[in-house]
Amino acid sequence: MKLFTFFLLSIFTFLQLGFNNPTLIKISDANSDFEILSENFINEYLDLNPESATGLGLHQYDGKTSDYSLAAFIKQSDWLRNYRTKLEAINPSELNAKNYFNYKILSLEIGKQLFGVDDRESYRKNPMMYAGAVDVNIYISRDFAPIEDRVKSIIKIEKNAPNVFAAARQNLKDVLPKPYVEIAIQIANGSADFLGSDLKVALKDVKDDALMQDFNDANNRAISELKSYADYLEKEKLPKADNNYAIGKELYQKMLAGEMVTYTPEEILAIGLKHLKEEQRRFEEVAKKIDPTKKAIDVFKEIQKDHPTAEGLIPDTKKNLDAIRQYLIDKKIVSLPSDVKAIVKETPQYARATSFASMDTPGPFEKSVQAYYYVTPVESSWSDKQKDEWLTAFNYYTTDVVSIHEAYPGHYIQFLHVNASDATKMQKIFGSYAFSEGWAHYCEQMMIDEGFGKTNSEMTGLKYRLAQLDESLLRYCRLCVSIKMHTQGMTVDEATQFFTDNCYYEKQPAHSEAMRGTNDPGYLNYTLGKLMIFKLRDDYQKQEGGNYSLQKFHDEFLRHGSPPIPLLREVMLKDRSIWKEIL
Repeated sequence: MKLFTFFLLSIFTFLQLGFNNPTLIKISDANSDFEILSENFINEYLDLNPESATGLGLHQYDGKTSDYSLAAFIKQSDWLRNYRTKLEAINPSELNAKNYFNYKILSLEIGKQLFGVDDRESYRKNPMMYAGAVDVNIYISRDFAPIEDRVKSIIKIEKNAPNVFAAARQNLKDVLPKPYVEIAIQIANGSADFLGSDLKVALKDVKDDALMQDFNDANNRAISELKSYADYLEKEKLPKADNNYAIGKELYQKMLAGEMVTYTPEEILAIGLKHLKEEQRRFEEVAKKIDPTKKAIDVFKEIQKDHPTAEGLIPDTKKNLDAIRQYLIDKKIVSLPSDVKAIVKETPQYARATSFASMDTPGPFEKSVQAYYYVTPVESSWSDKQKDEWLTAFNYYTTDVVSIHEAYPGHYIQFLHVNASDATKMQKIFGSYAFSEGWAHYCEQMMIDEGFGKTNSEMTGLKYRLAQLDESLLRYCRLCVSIKMHTQGMTVDEATQFFTDNCYYEKQPAHSEAMRGTNDPGYLNYTLGKLMIFKLRDDYQKQEGGNYSLQKFHDEFLRHGSPPIPLLREVMLKDRSIWKEIL
């Protein structure tokens, strides 16, 4: 008994000394501390952002909505800064490779979220945040639960609409950027139209009368709230709006840091302008090979006439999509982790107003990997001229380049790799703009470089190249306009002219691109990501030597989620001296 008592006293004394002197006893380590911290962050993030959780395929969050109150945004800022402090208390050099990778992702993600809340004050300056808050698209576009359950989720979301728009009126600053207000009005009115027509069409086969009565009541209230918000913006905010949308050089550099990019905006602009001129030269050269008697833009307009009929649009797109997929297999360009093919369908009626072609890819945690490639057909009510103009945009060459971007080997293949990989929850939830859009845009050029389109004839290959260069010119213009608008005082009109002059867009689509640039300076990431991927591929090929293959590079690139590309360089390249040479 005395021996046992002495043993207990010894243990107590040792523990007491340990608590008083942390160097004597270590009750945790950096890895376990980080794993607990990151798991807590993810769970709390999903609770705060249930709409995002549903999109990820975590359906225990269905029907839940975010809190848009001023108090909630202040709380969110405090929450993020608290986690940043906790994260900084962990020494990343003590972490294993997996946790170090996740540490960097979490650190960058916290920074990006704080950038939106604290630096850009989106909840104070951006009325679009609220205009798009009553978003129920996923509940009708994906069949992840019985339709009645999805209607119940829609009702819950729509019932929260009054709270959203009351918060908007409380939170928004008196004077807002004019482009933000104009776009928010369009979004709010468009959302109201969608709820009032297309959503009802999508739910027309639901037979539960009591449920549909609840839906109609909630839906009508949500429509009223959206229209009232649009009216409020038009009457109260638009007359006082200004053109102070630029985030400025300091915040632009901070935005780039979220992608681990240390180049200055001026350095990136110089690179972008140089490549833009080179792409314009290539566009001219390819066009001359097709028809030396015409201007380059007229050559491109001529090949746009090579398009399917209205009746052949869907079957032709499907046939060509299958051919692209088979090309990946035959040429061993990238592995296909699943035999499930993307299904080509007509864009649902409710989404046709804003969609040309789009990929409906499930979230990384969805049980089904089935994806839908939507193509918007002509409307029977259109005139023959309108139908032909619409089908011109679906010329075989541009459509296949878009299919490469959206499906094979673009966004859909990226999703399949993430879904099938052993990437952590952190890696599957949080991603990089430059990685995702950079990969899809890189694929457009890579596939043409690898000979896609040349199978029939050299002339066909040239037409595919011209279509690919047209997409590339647009993205280079986005990069240049983004930097010029947000750090050098370029106006919307000047940006519109830049698109017209440099990627040969007509005034209306050029203006739309310029307007997008006012609130999405990150759209430079299409090109920035593409350039970083090509640089990484070159360095990886030098490293691997005779062991290199294009498929090996692509498979390795895609198995880590969608992290910032400079972070991926640290994983894929053994020579640390070239980590920072990203462009």
